[in-house]
Amino acid sequence: MTDKNRLAALLTERFGEPAGGHEAVAREPWLTRLAGRRSVRRYRDAPVDPALIRELCALALCAPSKSDLQQRDIVVVEDSGQRAALDALVPDMPWIAEAPAYLVFCGNNRRQRQLHQWRGRAFANDHFDAVFNAAVDAGIALATFVLAAEAVGLGCCPISAVRNEAERASEILVLPDWVFPVAGLTLGWPAEAGELSLRLPLSATVHGDRFSDADIERQVAAYDARRAAAQPYAKQRFVEDYGSQDDYGWSEDKARQYSEPERASFGAYVRKRGFDLR
Repeated sequence: MTDKNRLAALLTERFGEPAGGHEAVAREPWLTRLAGRRSVRRYRDAPVDPALIRELCALALCAPSKSDLQQRDIVVVEDSGQRAALDALVPDMPWIAEAPAYLVFCGNNRRQRQLHQWRGRAFANDHFDAVFNAAVDAGIALATFVLAAEAVGLGCCPISAVRNEAERASEILVLPDWVFPVAGLTLGWPAEAGELSLRLPLSATVHGDRFSDADIERQVAAYDARRAAAQPYAKQRFVEDYGSQDDYGWSEDKARQYSEPERASFGAYVRKRGFDLR
C-alpha cells in the first residue's frame, strides 16, 4: 500500500467516511503517523533520557502562544516521592504509576502579572479571559509535545484527571497563585501499539461557513453503531443507577459520565489561585 493510500485508509477508518488523498498531505510521512496515532497506556520498563524529555519540552514550547504571552509551563516530575503522591491522586488508573515519565502542563498567568509589577503598569485584564488564555496555551503546548514525542517513537497519554484533585496537585508541585494544572502526561516507550480511537464523522464536526447540527442526532446514532461494532465498551458506567444496556455506545457512555458531578470544585480552586472569573 502506498503512503497516500495508507493515510487515506487510516483517516477513513477513524472517521467512518472518506477523508484523505490530498497530494500535499501524502508527501509528508509524519502525517500518516499522525493519522494513525494512538494513546498509549502500557510502557516498556525502560527509562526515557531526561535530555530527550527536555528537548521535547523545547519543541512543545515552539508552539503558538496567544499574543506571544507564553502563559504555559511544564513540570517534569522526577522526584519519586512527588511522583508517588501524584499517582495516588488517580487510584482508579494504576497504569499511570507504571509510566517511566510523567509531566504536568500548567497554565501560567503569574508571569504576566509579574511583568506588570516590574514595569509599574496596571493589570487591566483580571477576568475570565486570563485563565482561559493560559489554559489554551498549555493545551497547545501539550498537543505539540505529544506530536514531537510520538515522532521519535515514544507513547503518551494525557491525564485530565490531575484536575480532579487540583488543590492537592498544586501542593505537590508547589504551584504559586495564578499557576494551575491543565493536564498530566504519561510518557514512555510503548509496550503495545494502543488502539486507534474512532472519531465522530467530519460531516458532524467540520462546518462550512456557519455552524449546523441539523443532522447531529442521526450522525451520532450512526457513530454509536460504528463504535459498538469496532470498539465495544468493556464496562458500562453506573450500572447500579441506569442498568445494563445491550446497545451501549458512545453517546450513552458520555451521557452517563456527565450525569454525575465531575470537578465541581475546580471553579472555586481557580478563584482561590487568584483568578477573577467575571
